[in-house]
Amino acid sequence: MSAQSDRQHVTLATLNKINAKGEKFACLTAYDALYARLLNDAGVEVILVGDSLGMVLQGHDNTLPVTMTDMIYHVECVKRGNSRSFIMADMPFMSYSSETETLENAAALMRAGAEMVKLEGGAWLASSTRLLAERGIPVCVHMGLTPQSINLFGGYLVQGRNPEQAEKMVEEALQLQEAGASILLLECVPASLARRITEALNIPVIGIGAGPDTTGQVLVLQDILGISPIKPKFVKNFLAESDNGIAGAIKRYADDVKQGHFPAPEHCFD
Repeated sequence: MSAQSDRQHVTLATLNKINAKGEKFACLTAYDALYARLLNDAGVEVILVGDSLGMVLQGHDNTLPVTMTDMIYHVECVKRGNSRSFIMADMPFMSYSSETETLENAAALMRAGAEMVKLEGGAWLASSTRLLAERGIPVCVHMGLTPQSINLFGGYLVQGRNPEQAEKMVEEALQLQEAGASILLLECVPASLARRITEALNIPVIGIGAGPDTTGQVLVLQDILGISPIKPKFVKNFLAESDNGIAGAIKRYADDVKQGHFPAPEHCFD
């Protein structure tokens, strides 16, 4: 029996304890059983089955074409390969546009193996967050740059740079915590704003392009392996520094996040 198999399964309570201690945890995307096992072996606490699969696996220009059928299939695949990590799953575009759809689709992802669902938006998600939390479904709310709203934003742009927008984001984060959100995810926001929000909340905050002060960090797996055609500022190629191939790159990422070495200043927005 390996040392990894002796580790306890990561739960929401585990993540809350890490947050309370002021420590860090690592999150990476995975879409299949093989990579789920590699993430487990590397000590990655959270696996995100993201709708990023639309771009990474399916070749779309954005995440909008991803369906619930796609998400359920990939959550099931990850679940089969997972023994330890906490599984979070994206609810895809327009899958939470009504109360009935929100409940039915979240339940489908939980039955497939998710332990938390992730929704993109702001304070307007408070009622959906409360609805799910009251029924025992943990919720992560994704704020900042929300890829499902890419057509509204007009591109992949940093959010929260002007004072009014930043203040609104802090207020909405507090509202969502009050509504029952268990985790907040911030994408492409200034590091100073991410720090402010993290300090204002009691729940863990995960960042991607949000500076070093959030409780957790998340990246797309293919990005840390240097095989994605698009290379955002907040991405680092960990495979280039690995002496143990893909497994080593994943382990290096997880260790660097927990030790506070990643993200470095060059991966952050002012």
